[in-house]
Amino acid sequence: MDWVERMNGAISYIEDHIAGDVDYETASQIACCSVYHFQRMFSFIADVSLSEYVRRRRLTLAAFELQNSPVKVIDLALKYGYESPEAFTRAFQNMHGTTPTAARKNGTKLKAYPRISFQISIKGVAEMNYRIEDAPGFSVVGLQQCVDTDQAFRIVPDMWANAAREGLFERLWEIRADAHPVRGILGVCADGGFGTNEQFHYIMSIVSGQEPPEPMIKRDFPEATWAVFEAEGGPEGIGEIWKRLYTEWVPTSGYELADLPAIECYLPPEENKNELWVAVVKK
Repeated sequence: MDWVERMNGAISYIEDHIAGDVDYETASQIACCSVYHFQRMFSFIADVSLSEYVRRRRLTLAAFELQNSPVKVIDLALKYGYESPEAFTRAFQNMHGTTPTAARKNGTKLKAYPRISFQISIKGVAEMNYRIEDAPGFSVVGLQQCVDTDQAFRIVPDMWANAAREGLFERLWEIRADAHPVRGILGVCADGGFGTNEQFHYIMSIVSGQEPPEPMIKRDFPEATWAVFEAEGGPEGIGEIWKRLYTEWVPTSGYELADLPAIECYLPPEENKNELWVAVVKK
């Protein structure tokens, strides 16, 4: 139940600061994970991004205030983080389908998004094939791009499609290391827990000891313990494992997510599987 309590504690922090600055770094610290993992975990469990949840809650509370107090629209705009009454009005109308002024009238239809709460749910219908690996340090070479966490599900597939068209995977395969437990063409999710921004680096790469050709980069990662999950199918299978990692495995496994990269390993087609490597530490 510690996991559930920490996630609900993070939500309490967000709700307590909903009319001010919501610091995702602080929320992730309460949840005992990195900013990257916290935002990903939230999105998979709640089926809505963290920033969208905050936006919906602010506009829900703004509607309550409009109906129950004489507060001015300009004051509400400033209170809930909008730069101008016009920006607030546009956001309000996009969600509620009406203007803030009209929302004061009885009979106006409005939308309310309640505060979220987390509960543990043990499904156990389908097995998760995994193993724990102690892997030595390694280096990856590849192309790195900064990605907004909230936009990752849209941006990353486009990155892979562009890389395939430009022949990146063939160039990476030529410089791969001969033997390392981390195999295949990699999608490395790095740096999401450092700083207070809402971005991470996604590196399409290969494990390699060679120096990177331009415009590629080289990243070194330390020895660590990893939970390695098998995923059937293509990227969709990896996506399903991500969701089950956060909703089923982490709450009950006895492990915490380490503040290290997560690695999507796309193996040769003849293996009929891919792998997700997530760095972990024992509780």
